[in-house]
Amino acid sequence: MRIVIAPAAFKGTLSARDAATALALGARDAQPHAEIVELPMADGGDGTLDVMLTHGFTPVMVGAVDALGTANTARIGIRGDEAVIELAEVCGIAQLAELDPIHASSRGLGLAMRAALDADAHHLIVAIGGSASTDGGLGMLMALGLVATDVAGGMVSPDLAGLGRIASLDASRLDPRIVSLTLLTDVDSPLLGPSGAALVFGPQKGLAPDQCAWADDLLSHWADLLDPSGEFVASPGAGAAGGVGFAALAVLGARRAAGADAIAELIDLKVAVVGADLVLTGEGAIDASTSAGKAPARVIEAARAAAVPVEVITGRHAPGVISLEDLAGSAAEAMAEPTRWLREAARQIVTKVAVP
Repeated sequence: MRIVIAPAAFKGTLSARDAATALALGARDAQPHAEIVELPMADGGDGTLDVMLTHGFTPVMVGAVDALGTANTARIGIRGDEAVIELAEVCGIAQLAELDPIHASSRGLGLAMRAALDADAHHLIVAIGGSASTDGGLGMLMALGLVATDVAGGMVSPDLAGLGRIASLDASRLDPRIVSLTLLTDVDSPLLGPSGAALVFGPQKGLAPDQCAWADDLLSHWADLLDPSGEFVASPGAGAAGGVGFAALAVLGARRAAGADAIAELIDLKVAVVGADLVLTGEGAIDASTSAGKAPARVIEAARAAAVPVEVITGRHAPGVISLEDLAGSAAEAMAEPTRWLREAARQIVTKVAVP
């Protein structure tokens, strides 16, 4: 029996690599002689850097700030004149003990990008999933030299609150050293509207329903300033990371790639699943955003194209899939021992599939 195991990270508990290891243990509990292929997946969110570090990039520690401006150090990956930077590693939502969507910023991402440029890496690959902010990329751009001022000529704060106070912009001081910029996004959402950054993802970052509508209005104002022709507002991925995708496309000349597709190609997923008897995938939460570009959706797609059975495991209860919450009896128990319950989930699935 050949089993391909390709999970994404179980956010807040296990990396994709650790999740794959736990699932492999459970598969071997059920089928000790099975051939197990572990292919940790990512989609531009948490765990993307870890996957890239297994493909020739060297970790380098850089100084930055988290989403609320607290100084920190974070890893980036360097390979020659290329750098990979994971927003979730620098200023992601998982780092915060409490959400503060009004003051959360993407500034740390811009600082990490600047550090990569200082290390002579001018071709940047930036994975922007897992953000805590809905600042339209204002913080990132300000860290890279954009000057944004209010009606009195003072600098605005690099956050959602600052978006509403911008009266003028000066892009003449933007760092010119970026030769190319590739964005890896885990969603293909536009910037604005019912499927955009604020209305869909704002609640995950702590915005109340009325604040989501307010944030969407602020992002619309921001779009008028940065992209008066409307060329990039509806671009796939413009709404990723609270609008970081939009800012990078409109101002930094970025090229967007679906993160899950890029990683799937890197690990040769389509070839790996051919001839398998079972594929296991999953992530911390399976919800409406999963089909909008998340890693499990790409694994499911590859397995079905190869006519291979695929099973999905998630952390929280979700209809139609095995959840660690259901196995453990509560979300708290599942999060306390995620390795145990992932192993048990895989054991149960493989036992069932292996029975004639």
